[in-house]
Amino acid sequence: MATTFLPLILLLSSLSLLAIASSSSSQQTFESVVHEVNQSINGSRRNLGYLSCGTDHCSLSNCHDGLIDVIHGSTAITISNNYMTHHDKVMLLGHSDSYTQDKEMQVTIAFNHFGEGLVQRMPRCRHGYFHVVNNDYTHWEMYAIGGSASPTIYSQGNRFTAPNIRFRKQVTKHENAQESEWKNWNWRSEGDLMLNGAYFLESGKGAASSYARASSLSGRPSSLVATMTRTAGALSCRKGSQC
Repeated sequence: MATTFLPLILLLSSLSLLAIASSSSSQQTFESVVHEVNQSINGSRRNLGYLSCGTDHCSLSNCHDGLIDVIHGSTAITISNNYMTHHDKVMLLGHSDSYTQDKEMQVTIAFNHFGEGLVQRMPRCRHGYFHVVNNDYTHWEMYAIGGSASPTIYSQGNRFTAPNIRFRKQVTKHENAQESEWKNWNWRSEGDLMLNGAYFLESGKGAASSYARASSLSGRPSSLVATMTRTAGALSCRKGSQC
């Protein structure tokens, strides 16, 4: 019998985005990449003196509604290193099209593995600014990244493997709007790896200031995604030993 979990809803606001620096070297071992990310996280917390809120190293599936919802004016949220499987509506960022308080929302989605049995909303965004960076998408049935109400979506250094279904190759879905409206939404793909016919439908005029606000860390090359997401999901930790 499948286990059903309650959704994780983040309702914290006025927190800082976590900035993770990266080196320019592309020839790194798994251990060195993990060490660098951990050092960057710790360094950001010390040097900036900011608080950050997020969901890290969780294994999520078979939820009653969404696996993760970020709503009602929440901002400065980091969703990282999670492994998600077997679910329909994966992640909602923004309460509703009419809830304009979410216009200031900033969310980073990094180093996650979106695995088998997922259908849609990885994430589904409204109003705010969203950086989707260095994630591994190995399955979707409808689409991977969607949104409405003019969100800014910056997709960077991800690996998208499209399903074998002919009419499900598109990564993106512009929702609740005619093309005359959504063509002005700022959605950009930069350095993403598209496999098995996957494609990202970009839109907007590409305002630099808009994407700068969405950007929260320096994306690594998509060729390193498999390494960066290798430990996604719940950690096997034991008392007295390092996870």
